[in-house]
Amino acid sequence: MKAIYYDIYKDLREKIMAGVYPYQSYIPSELKLIEEYECTHNTLRKALVVLQMHGFVQPIRGKGVKVIWQAGKRTRFVFGDIENMREAGVRNGIDIETTVRRFERIVCDERVAQLTGFSVGDELVRVERVRRMDGANLIFDKSCFLASCVEGLTAEIAADSIFTYLERTLGMRITTSNRTITMEYATAEDREVLDLLDFDMLAVVENRTFNADGVHFETTQSRHRPDYFSFVTTAVRGY
Repeated sequence: MKAIYYDIYKDLREKIMAGVYPYQSYIPSELKLIEEYECTHNTLRKALVVLQMHGFVQPIRGKGVKVIWQAGKRTRFVFGDIENMREAGVRNGIDIETTVRRFERIVCDERVAQLTGFSVGDELVRVERVRRMDGANLIFDKSCFLASCVEGLTAEIAADSIFTYLERTLGMRITTSNRTITMEYATAEDREVLDLLDFDMLAVVENRTFNADGVHFETTQSRHRPDYFSFVTTAVRGY
C-alpha cells in the first residue's frame, strides 16, 4: 500500500494537469488542503515536497504554492516517479493498449545477468509487451521479474497491470527505481515489433526496481519511438 501523502500528491497532480489549478495560479492554502484531505500538516508537506520535486509547483515565500507545470505536446513520462502504463495513460489522457508478446520462466544465465543485474541461477519471469497508442505500436517493453516476488503472475495479468497486481494482490510496496536513458539503433526485432516509420534510433529507458525490503525484483528495458515521447524531470539549484 502506498503512503497517504502519495495519494494526496497524485490527486493534486491530476488536478493541476486537468486545469483545476492552472499554470501560474496558486493552489489552496495548506490549512484548506489539510481540511480537504483530513490529514496532518506533516503529511501534506510531504505531498507538496514531492509535487515540487516533479516540477508541478514552486513555493513562493509569503504568497503560497504556485503552479509552474505546463502541458507538453508529447506524451510525458515523469522520470522521477514510479507509475504503471495505465497510470501514465490516464495522466496523459490517452488510451494505451498492451499486447503480451512473450511470457516465460527462465533461469538467469551470464548473458541475462549482465543485461538485468540479476544473479546467475536466479529463477526469473521474462515478459515482453508491446504498447499501442493512436493506432501505432510505439513502445516495446522487455522485462525480467524475480520469480519469487511475482507468484501467481500470468500473461493475462501482464496485459493488464503487473504493478497493480503486485501492490493490490500480493501486498508489495514498490519503493525505488534506478533509471538510465540512452539512445540506441533500432534492431531487427524492434523493426518487426514497432511502427518505426523511417526512424532508425530509439529512446531506451532501463528501470531496475526495488521493493520495500530492498530486493531488486524487476528490470525493464523500455524501447520508445523517439518522436512521440518526452521524459520529464526537475532540477533544483542549491544555494
